[in-house]
Amino acid sequence: MVAADADGNKASPLVALLAGGIAGGVEAACTYPFEFAKTRVQLYGHEGIRNPFAVVARVARQEGVRALYKGCSTMIVGSIGKDAVRFLMFDSIRSYFEDPVTHRLGTAQSIASGMMAGVVASTLVVTPTERIKTALIDDARTSGRFRSPWHCVAVLYREQGFRGALYSGYVATTLKQIGTTGFRLGTYSAIKDWERSKGISVDGAVMSFANGAFAGTVTTLATQPFDTVKTKTQQAKRTGTIDAVRAIMAEDGIRGFWRGTVMRLGRTVMAGGILFTANEEATKVLKVILGQ
Repeated sequence: MVAADADGNKASPLVALLAGGIAGGVEAACTYPFEFAKTRVQLYGHEGIRNPFAVVARVARQEGVRALYKGCSTMIVGSIGKDAVRFLMFDSIRSYFEDPVTHRLGTAQSIASGMMAGVVASTLVVTPTERIKTALIDDARTSGRFRSPWHCVAVLYREQGFRGALYSGYVATTLKQIGTTGFRLGTYSAIKDWERSKGISVDGAVMSFANGAFAGTVTTLATQPFDTVKTKTQQAKRTGTIDAVRAIMAEDGIRGFWRGTVMRLGRTVMAGGILFTANEEATKVLKVILGQ
């Protein structure tokens, strides 16, 4: 169970929605410089630097610390919506598959529930916000046309229409979300269920962080190619999925699809830990506030 307390008791849909949104906002704000570094590497290679801390330091030195947060507000808003939707949808979807007595699922069922939640999150929130975030980061390095996220949307809408402005890269983003949500929520849920079945205490922030970090590692290694293609299709200029795949192959071959893995791994290990810890702590607080 994701939106649940340490004993596995279910949270209401309202608590799941609010706790997921809080967790997403906290996670995005804490880890955004690594997301920025990963996106820069996927777009430009960043002179072969693989250490995410080195990329962050270089950008801060050459472009200023504020540059590391270009597109951050869009990412935070998107993460609040994304994680609110996917935690709520994951809890709702898995309730149809779980054992009515033990409230547990098999690993495959947990991952499948997460995948379905990923489609919903990508369609409603993730693709539009990822599109604008990536376009802002790309534009900051190139033409510098966009004054704000809203100005970015307005310019892209005039030039590329509604679909191009907000849903460029939808296929790649949705495939990434299917994998990311499926592996992240599914792996985390499976770990928690296994720990409970073995009598291992799952209470406490340290255990939540460790389980979330492990789930984040599995997720990154399994879904990186989709993330790389997604980033290429969402740069400021319009790029189709097939064109993005061809460009990656031409630049680096098969290895190119894992470009930015170290950057993303540095973020998702922390992000996974922060996300699930924040979600479970927020769930506890909200249950008390709402009297559940």
